[in-house]
Amino acid sequence: MTSVIKDNLARVRERMAQAAERAGRTLSEITLVAVTKQKTVAEVQEAILAGVRELGENRVQEGVKKAAWINDWWAKEGRAAAGAPETLRWHLIGHLQTNKVKYAVEVFQLIHSVDSLHLLAEIDRRAGGKDLIVPVLLEVNVSGEATKAGLPPAEVLPLLEKVAQFEHIRVEGLMTVAPLVADPEETRPVFRGLWQLAERIKGEGFPGVTMTYLSMGMSNDFEVAIEEGANLVRIGTAIFGPRQ
Repeated sequence: MTSVIKDNLARVRERMAQAAERAGRTLSEITLVAVTKQKTVAEVQEAILAGVRELGENRVQEGVKKAAWINDWWAKEGRAAAGAPETLRWHLIGHLQTNKVKYAVEVFQLIHSVDSLHLLAEIDRRAGGKDLIVPVLLEVNVSGEATKAGLPPAEVLPLLEKVAQFEHIRVEGLMTVAPLVADPEETRPVFRGLWQLAERIKGEGFPGVTMTYLSMGMSNDFEVAIEEGANLVRIGTAIFGPRQ
């Protein structure tokens, strides 16, 4: 039986490769994060069997439950197969409330949505209590939309000046969400703005900060994001189909 998810993944990867080529890049430079929000365990398993290794969740509680099921199943798959499977990596891509941080630091290998000093401090505190170092991205509201979360671009560097005080956090890049528009080309200035901000940060040499990741681009605009420097793209609908 043909797998729709597997076929969709193949098409997404081909589009990613073409976008990378247009930008003088290679597909190997770009990581696909499959957004599994509201998807069943069976659908997520199908995506993993088709090659997905990076999984994104919007909500901590849903991610904690799903990761427990999926990680256990994947460990068993590894024991049944010849050799251990590649490690799955879970990304928190949605808003993180401070009262959920204690769960998030145990489950997610990269938190994309940090947007305040207060949240950084709570992540550091919770991670320290578990002897962890947690990689995070700063979410930046490049478009300036009132409905979007994230730091205004002008507040990013002042916040990074304070990151060195935290021993259990690594800031590894930036994330943004572009406006949902009919023509993806209209999102280009947003993605270019995030890339330019990352380049400026690289030149500042903040302790405890790297610009390893630019998380930008979703199902409707990931090709433009790749052309503008994204190396993490967060794709759900183009893989799994519309949410019911």
